Amino acid sequence: MRRDEHDSRQRMTRRRFLKSTAAAATAFNVVNAAAVRGARANSRIELGIVGCGGRGKWIAEGFMEHGGYQITALADYFAEEMARTAAQFDVPESRCFSGLKGYERLIESGVDAVALETPPYCFPDHVEAAVEAGCHVFMAKPIAVDVPGTKRVRDAGQKAGANGQVFLVDFQMRTHPYIIGAVRRVHDGALERLGLVSSYYTDEGFSDPPLEDTIAGRLRNLVWVNDTNLGGGYFVNAGIHAIDAALWVIDELPERASGEARRMRRDPHGDSNDVYSLTYAFPHELILNHRGEHIRNAHGFTCGVHAYGRDAYLEANYTGETRIRADGDARYDGGDVGDLYREGAERNIAAFHKTVTEGDYSNPTLEPSVNSNFAVILGRDAALRGETLTWDAMMKDDTVLEVDLSGLSA
Repeated sequence: MRRDEHDSRQRMTRRRFLKSTAAAATAFNVVNAAAVRGARANSRIELGIVGCGGRGKWIAEGFMEHGGYQITALADYFAEEMARTAAQFDVPESRCFSGLKGYERLIESGVDAVALETPPYCFPDHVEAAVEAGCHVFMAKPIAVDVPGTKRVRDAGQKAGANGQVFLVDFQMRTHPYIIGAVRRVHDGALERLGLVSSYYTDEGFSDPPLEDTIAGRLRNLVWVNDTNLGGGYFVNAGIHAIDAALWVIDELPERASGEARRMRRDPHGDSNDVYSLTYAFPHELILNHRGEHIRNAHGFTCGVHAYGRDAYLEANYTGETRIRADGDARYDGGDVGDLYREGAERNIAAFHKTVTEGDYSNPTLEPSVNSNFAVILGRDAALRGETLTWDAMMKDDTVLEVDLSGLSA
């Protein structure tokens, strides 16, 4: 037997072993706690990180701090970026893969799971390859930059669940106990009937240098957020946090959207707008207003949702207070959310490990993440067109945002 065939069989045996042991854990509800801890300690998830830039390196540190993972492979377009991460986590050079197709070689090298932290235009290809290979998937948001790409990720995520693979999208607001408690009370009727929901996301913008002969320079340091075809644009990439939380509160999908968007940053080179004012219309006469700006004006970061009902008022923030103001039993004091950027990722990393090792393939983050992705594309495209765009029309749009990869290394 050739060495590559032997290695391939070993990898498949390990993946089947993880699935079978997870299924066994699910089948038996009463398990000795010490035995479970020992089993988990001896069966760390072999993880490949795809994308070793700022967020990728940071999330890799979070996986290692958890203790239930071993980073065994890395992929990044830039070899020098990957080398720094490899040195930090003792990943051998033979398991570091650069270039556009590095993710394929990482998956072929044999990992149990992948963490995807690249510009979002990559995600449909990366997700499909990982799911096809039998890997569990942990991925950043937004999951795609256009409607066809979002559908591809949705379909691959559904396939993952059917095949016994975990699929988790790393939104943070849905993980916090105070926000979970507040939204649950809204769904139980604390606000009686919702009339208006307001979401917002503001932050400083990212560097937007002049365009070059290739897009290589746009793939570093979040420059790609300025480019609609690479990152979806500022609203899709960042505003999605607030829109996702708003859809969670409302618990319905919008029927249509309209609005305006502008470019306000100095000397822009990417095509993304950075100032947004959008209105979404829902059934039952509910309105969602969103405002966002991403320019360097010293305002800083804010993100959250306010919901106005007949009986009460909800405020849920990515940072700061989350509470329900009301008279009587509807009141909910909640508290200060704190460092959700870090703590939310930690909760998702822990949830990913738990669902993989316990064989829970319900993948509850998939559907809301897909719907939020569609919703921000709806708002972005309505503003670009300067007209009302319906959900049904948006879903029929088969336009693929093409990326010019000429001159890049495979």
